[in-house]
Amino acid sequence: MNKWSTWSMTSKLGIIMLSAAMLSACGAVSATEDQAQGTAATAELTSTSSDTELASVTVADLVSFKDRDTKTDWSADTSTAITLNGNTAAVTTGSGVKVSGGTVTIDAAGTYVLNGKLNDGQIIVDAAEEDDVQLVLNGAEIHDNDSAPIYIKAAGNVILTLQEGTENTVSDGQNATVTDAESDAPNAAIFSKADLTINGAGSLSVTGNNNNGINSKDDLKIVGGTINVEAVDDGILGKDMVAVKDGQITVKAGGDGIKSSNDTDADKGFVAIAGGTFNVTAEADGIQAATQLVVDGGTFHIVTGGGSANGEVKVQDNGRGGGSWGKPGEMNPADATSGSSEAAGMKDAMAPAGTAANVEVAVSAESEDTNTESLSMKGLKASGDIVINNGSFTLDSADDAVHGNANISIKDGKFEVASGDDGIHADATLAIAGGTITITKSYEGIEGGAIAVSGGETRLSASDDGVNVSGGNDGGSSQDEFAASSSNILTISGGYLYVDAAGDGLDSNGSIVMTGGTALVNGPTNSGNGTLDYNGSYEMTGGILVAAGSSGMAQAPSDTSSQYSVTMTFPEAQQAGTLVHLEDNAGNEILTFAPTKNFQSIVISSPDLKKGSYVLYTSGSSTGSVKDGMYTDGKYVGGTKVVSFEISDSITTWLNESGVTTGNTGFGPGGGGRGGKGGMRPQDERPTDQAPTDAQ
Repeated sequence: MNKWSTWSMTSKLGIIMLSAAMLSACGAVSATEDQAQGTAATAELTSTSSDTELASVTVADLVSFKDRDTKTDWSADTSTAITLNGNTAAVTTGSGVKVSGGTVTIDAAGTYVLNGKLNDGQIIVDAAEEDDVQLVLNGAEIHDNDSAPIYIKAAGNVILTLQEGTENTVSDGQNATVTDAESDAPNAAIFSKADLTINGAGSLSVTGNNNNGINSKDDLKIVGGTINVEAVDDGILGKDMVAVKDGQITVKAGGDGIKSSNDTDADKGFVAIAGGTFNVTAEADGIQAATQLVVDGGTFHIVTGGGSANGEVKVQDNGRGGGSWGKPGEMNPADATSGSSEAAGMKDAMAPAGTAANVEVAVSAESEDTNTESLSMKGLKASGDIVINNGSFTLDSADDAVHGNANISIKDGKFEVASGDDGIHADATLAIAGGTITITKSYEGIEGGAIAVSGGETRLSASDDGVNVSGGNDGGSSQDEFAASSSNILTISGGYLYVDAAGDGLDSNGSIVMTGGTALVNGPTNSGNGTLDYNGSYEMTGGILVAAGSSGMAQAPSDTSSQYSVTMTFPEAQQAGTLVHLEDNAGNEILTFAPTKNFQSIVISSPDLKKGSYVLYTSGSSTGSVKDGMYTDGKYVGGTKVVSFEISDSITTWLNESGVTTGNTGFGPGGGGRGGKGGMRPQDERPTDQAPTDAQ
């Protein structure tokens, strides 16, 4: 098990295709560019963001389950019966078998039915390379103290059938011969040098007391059955592929749970799962693919590295992220008290992230060495692309819950995630087109070189950045985090995105493009981070955006946008749960929202905003239904008027309690570098740490 190897395989499937236009797009808009240049940049960013496409890759594109893989029936008239008798075995009918003491050798094609108990012996398949061999476990208990109890030395294909209604066990001894993972010698309780398929409706319990549980050096297919594997190292391995059609699979492993390992051939080394039920507890990775991981369905419960509670405590080199300029996730003293999240419609499981990471950090000399490689403890991991077409996933990981060294595509499914590091991380592009994703705990919620959200419902809580678009792998922050990149684009074109982050809420090293969907962001309570943090521009052409948080590094959508936005900076921090209500001069509601944490700045953008007169209120109450702090279909009453204002020619309107003010178009004090035209908060507004009071 090479858990410390560096995965560098480049995907050949092309799960997510980025056009050349996107890679060469100008993501940063200079603060000195005029409106015409900004409009051109908007058009270019908007068009290139739509060039992120999801390829339709399914399990059927990677693997086919042939008739021999699904065939479970057999006949006593045409099969060979082998009865296991303690220290030896007897062939009662048929041929193709040699018995020597406790060693049973099968050397011909055919069907072989095994029953009984073998205390210390071995079933060896040593047939011709073109031979198909079916082994039927019909109530068999096989143990070998010295090697693999089932050793498939040579054959074309071996089908291991679990007879319906039977229980079968296979185990090796703790002192069995130890072999290297790359060796062809047995290193698992069930070891195969040929293609291996497991089918049937019976049960199989495998115990790898010495090393691995099940290992095929070629293809491994699982078509059905109840399979329980416990191993001191890896649970289930298929070098060239692991393909699962169905079954109930439970794995407890001291290493990886389920893995493929061929990282020298991009057409192999994949894991493809069409369905089944999986309960995986692994000290290392839960499911790991050397190239691609494709899931069409199934139910997954995966715990890695002891769970998210064992995640590494991170300290960023530059002091940013996770809260104050020090310990990650810690709030400034004046902002440390946040109000009730329940009042704003927030579930207990999604408690404000800023309150969850107030821990003392002790950094050892080893942890300060950035070259030190650590054990990978990810839930779902692939060195190539990951495609999730459907499925139900409950992931509790000490490391990233979902990690792809290339691209990740989520088209549907249900995710319940608790992570000690990133919830979902893609080195290249992360595309979310559907499904329900709930990340209750993470260091960073979702991260990728580019991120495209076009559908589904994503809710996340992060002790640092909620959504982070940056280049490279997730080795922590780097010196180029302030440099805008044209390929680092966050695109929101549909779906629902809810973010609760103690660090930056929406963070892009390049630009942000929003053409549709809903994004609700509860950002930091300290002034060392921003609810919105981008280095290029934020082009807002559609959708609903609400972003509440501290005011020290506040940014807003760029003036080059085509949809109006309003950014209000309050003279003091407002208490968590305080309603913010915006309506036009006719009393028509634009938006009513209750942030879940203390806030001093709020950004609102809606298609309902037009040129005209508006009034902004705070406090009060609403009779509407509430979801994540957003109230709809109700009546707002009892609020305190804060300011009346006009939206005129400016796309981005900056407000304080006195009315419209002027946004800063240059560099801010940090946290996002150049904010694009109209992107930074007003220079004359400074954050305060006073207790909240009602506006006069």
